[in-house]
Amino acid sequence: MRAEAGTRARERILDAAAVLFAQRGFDGSSTARIAHAAGVPKGLLFYYFPTKPDILGALLEERFVVAPFDTGPLTVRGDPAQTLMNLSERVLRNHAESEILREIIWHESHTRPEVLAALTRYRQALNGSIQRALAASLPGHINEDVIRAAAAAWAALITARPLGGEGDGRGAIHAVANLRAVAQLLTAGLRAAPAGA
Repeated sequence: MRAEAGTRARERILDAAAVLFAQRGFDGSSTARIAHAAGVPKGLLFYYFPTKPDILGALLEERFVVAPFDTGPLTVRGDPAQTLMNLSERVLRNHAESEILREIIWHESHTRPEVLAALTRYRQALNGSIQRALAASLPGHINEDVIRAAAAAWAALITARPLGGEGDGRGAIHAVANLRAVAQLLTAGLRAAPAGA
């Protein structure tokens, strides 16, 4: 029972820290404020996390999934544009589930090396998944460098922070239509690329 209570307290600390880091930034969130928001004594916070960077590290390690995923069910042979859309749907669904963590990563990737490292690992894993799916969806042989470049472009597109337009009244369908148009443009170039290019 005591271990379970300790686990709950630790999770409350991480939850509170995530919200505060997203709202106020890492530097703007004191350990005292985190402990207060979590409803725990400051000493308990330091029991689980001796330093504030330890809290950030635990959030990144435990809540920011960096593993490659199975692209087989998402791959449509002969339709690389739909394959990219299927991959995007899965990735964006995961992003929606971790919106607070995404905010932290966007805010802190330029100031905290551990956040930039986690983002880099995530993009590399995602890039590898996109490369595998694209290669499996394309008939014939396409130069690996071309697939790698296309995958990097797609990974950058779907992991970029939105620059605006969210409140412009066009809604999510417009965003999906834009993604589909870019997927078609990108994959048309893949199909047109000569095998030795």
